Amino acid sequence: MLAPKAHKEEEKRLAELQSYNILDSLPEEDYDNLSKIASEICGTPISMISLVDEKRQWFKSSYGIDVKETEREISFCGHMINDSNDIFIVPDARKDARFFDNPMVTGDTNVVFYAGVPLMTSNNLPIGSLCVIDNKPKKLNKSQIDSLKALSNQVMKLIELRKNEQLLQQALSNQKEKNTELERFAYIAAHDLKSPLNNISTLTAIFIEQYGSKIDSQGTDILDMIVTSSNRLKGLIEGLLDYSKSDTLLKEKTIAVSVEKIKNNINGIFSSNPHIHLTVASELKTVKINETALDQILINLVTNAIKYNDKAEAEIKIGIDASKTHYLFYVEDNGPGIPENKYNSIFDIFTIHSPQDKFGVRGNGIGLATVKKIIEKLGGEIAVKSTLGTGSRFSFTIKK
Repeated sequence: MLAPKAHKEEEKRLAELQSYNILDSLPEEDYDNLSKIASEICGTPISMISLVDEKRQWFKSSYGIDVKETEREISFCGHMINDSNDIFIVPDARKDARFFDNPMVTGDTNVVFYAGVPLMTSNNLPIGSLCVIDNKPKKLNKSQIDSLKALSNQVMKLIELRKNEQLLQQALSNQKEKNTELERFAYIAAHDLKSPLNNISTLTAIFIEQYGSKIDSQGTDILDMIVTSSNRLKGLIEGLLDYSKSDTLLKEKTIAVSVEKIKNNINGIFSSNPHIHLTVASELKTVKINETALDQILINLVTNAIKYNDKAEAEIKIGIDASKTHYLFYVEDNGPGIPENKYNSIFDIFTIHSPQDKFGVRGNGIGLATVKKIIEKLGGEIAVKSTLGTGSRFSFTIKK
């Protein structure tokens, strides 16, 4: 018996094999089906998908025989990976000097005929074979050989697909971990930054109140700018935190929420201002929805309708309806309106179209981007229609 030699690029070959992370994996039906088809086509009782490791050959699939692995030094596949041809055939192992006294031939396995096609990686390295075995001498015709080669290619494609799926799962797992870390960073950063910013605003306001009369108008203006800048930066941090946390909202389960509760929640936030008139119109009694996500959407849209309203009395109307597949909402105001050429861009993050709101505060361009992100994650869409000088209507849907 002649033991198989190591492949001429053995280290690279073994590295390729290990990269597939397939050795000692559980049986899989797709591989078993291909080995069974190989036996049927070649008319042999046994077929195997063999992977040649450093000191063993391990079988991803073995049809017609109950064996998981053998030593490499007695393997036929160990010889096969060193053969330059695209198929390795031993018509009668009993008459072959390499195998006649091989335990696989003389033992219970009784290997007489062997034909193996290498499993070749994209780097042209053989990691194993698809082989068929018989207990008597045999020949394969051209059609059988071609079919065995085609099946070998399919086995290799399965192995490659398996590897790519594992890489994808790992990438998704890594991305999820990074997202978690980013959320934690955003929370910590927001918390740690907001505190000193609040101190700056508060201390500056106290300074102006107590010492404002002792400094000139230019100094007072500078101090006012410090307060304004601090508040703007605090608003930006809070907006970014809301944007990063919006995905977390989507993890909450949908529940049945009464329209009356939605109405009360919104009115409870804005009812303290007598110049804001907010109504909710709906024939529905309840909606089954992610309540927290809906609250964030409505609060953001209503807040914008108030902040950018140019009328003495702000009229805001919320509508709630339903189709077979979606809930339909709108938030309508009597504000200045939005130019048609800005209908799409207002939803882009950090895009600011108004220099400042009615209170003199400059926006950060995050609110509507957050709203759009949440709505799309909930399987819906948002759009705006407006008449300059009359008002705007933001319409959005949420999938049931």
